[in-house]
Amino acid sequence: MAERIEQRLEDRLPELEQLERVGLFSRTEIRAVLRKASALEYKIQRRALRKEDFVKYIQYEINLLELIKKRRARTGYSFKKEEIEHSILHRVHSLFNRATGKWKDDVQLWLSHVAFCKQWNAKHQLSKVFSTMLAIHSNKPALWIMAAKWEMETRLSSESARHLFLRALRFHPECPKLYQEYFRMELMNAEKQRKEKKEFEKAKMDLGEFNYSEEILNGEMARIVYRDATQKIKGVEFQLAVLSIAKLFDFTQDLQKEILENLQASYADDPLTWDHMARRELDLGSLQPTEHTPKQRKVAEVARREERCCAVFDEAVGAVPTEGMWKCYITFCLERYNRKTNSEELKQKRLERTLSVFNKAHESNLLPEALYKQWLQLLLESSLSEKAVEVAEAATRRFSISVDMWQMRLQVLIQLKREDVTQYFEEAIKHVKSKGTLALWTLWVKWSEGTNSKEDTEALYQRSLRATTPAESVTMKEMYLDWTYRSGGYKKVKKIFTSLCENRPFSLDFFRKMIQIEKEQESCKMLHLREYYERALREFGSRDTDLWLEYIKEELSHPHGKPENCGSIHWRAMKMLQGDLVEDFVSKYTLLQTGHL
Repeated sequence: MAERIEQRLEDRLPELEQLERVGLFSRTEIRAVLRKASALEYKIQRRALRKEDFVKYIQYEINLLELIKKRRARTGYSFKKEEIEHSILHRVHSLFNRATGKWKDDVQLWLSHVAFCKQWNAKHQLSKVFSTMLAIHSNKPALWIMAAKWEMETRLSSESARHLFLRALRFHPECPKLYQEYFRMELMNAEKQRKEKKEFEKAKMDLGEFNYSEEILNGEMARIVYRDATQKIKGVEFQLAVLSIAKLFDFTQDLQKEILENLQASYADDPLTWDHMARRELDLGSLQPTEHTPKQRKVAEVARREERCCAVFDEAVGAVPTEGMWKCYITFCLERYNRKTNSEELKQKRLERTLSVFNKAHESNLLPEALYKQWLQLLLESSLSEKAVEVAEAATRRFSISVDMWQMRLQVLIQLKREDVTQYFEEAIKHVKSKGTLALWTLWVKWSEGTNSKEDTEALYQRSLRATTPAESVTMKEMYLDWTYRSGGYKKVKKIFTSLCENRPFSLDFFRKMIQIEKEQESCKMLHLREYYERALREFGSRDTDLWLEYIKEELSHPHGKPENCGSIHWRAMKMLQGDLVEDFVSKYTLLQTGHL
């Protein structure tokens, strides 16, 4: 092994001598490079190889290349690249090849090699890397797409890119993304050839020696890809994705027309089809605005286009009366309403249209649950409070066991300061199952804190602890403790804390809150702090290292603390903590002892 390493170090000498001779590195730096290289070589020549060692070696060589590049820029010396950089580049490729040969399944390692080749413009090497990588990772479509894009965009080889896509489709015959990118590539190739032909014609050159096929120029190859894809891939999403790609090219009108006809013929009942057809009206026959176009005319044109869209949507909800279709319609209306405009008339028209569509969907019992919240927000923003109350009530009638719907209704009532809020809280708790009611209880007690008497709020907190599940009661205990301290003071909160400790479960924040309250007192008693820490450690001592360290810090820093107790606390922590937490505790305790924590 030593002989092999010595040989590899000797192979570096010519490039290092050149670096010193041309003044890019000093003799001291050359020696440092040799020492580091020797250490790294020994690590990658061991029997038990580690990927981290190869990564460190590669990173060191890349950093060396970057340093040489900066030194060249500073000194203005640009010669001897063949003897210096090319030698290092060859070594980095060799290291990458060894690493990817050993850890073939590590995609990130392959991608790092690809990125390195691109950075240093190693096209020939990159072609080999892609070839080897795809032979091993043929099950990953994204890698095929990356390789084909590189062939098309960097090497300008449409034939190689097409060949890669065809190979990829043999492995993934039903991958939508592969077909989309293949479709895009064929259109890009057609556009490139059209531009070339146009330039040659402009220069009045003879096109006889150039074979420009009219079929390719008109995007027929992309049409073949599309037709093949539609035989294997079903779904309106794919059709729309392909159509959006075709729209990027100005010579695909016939192709776009064919895709649209297929879309309407095969997916007439899909909401996304109707959504697309409606949104097309925004672009069809639109006025091209100029600097001299009057503002009123622009606004009128926008309003007309939006009305055409809504006419299509109205037809759609009649033909396909589903929640999905109404959701598309409402989403469109909300998008248009949220668009900025200086025309108050247009904004008001958009608002009226949006509220009208919400109402129609609701009357058809096809308004999705998630959209009721947006409807209510819009009504409240528009100061239509009575309508908001009416909608909120209707939402809870339709989704009577939905916590979100009740929470939304109660928030509306609270915001409007209605007197019958308590009645509806009671009704909500009655309708909704006990599991998942935490949001309602949280809202109720927060409202009560600012509205009801202390006695009523305390009774409500006590009731919430009985009504919620054990896991949810943890949050209520924290809130109860915090409110008691704010409203009743230290003596009251200490009494409540003791009573709450009788019933598990607890959270760590529950104990930490009580510890913080004790520390805020003028006469902070260490005896009480010990009690709270001990209670917390009984519950969380086996899985929280910071709690032990906080306890030790308290004994060390409190005026009435006992530093001699730290040893026994440390011993107990070592016994109670589990797994890797012991090591974590030891390292943090060491930092504490040395004053670094």
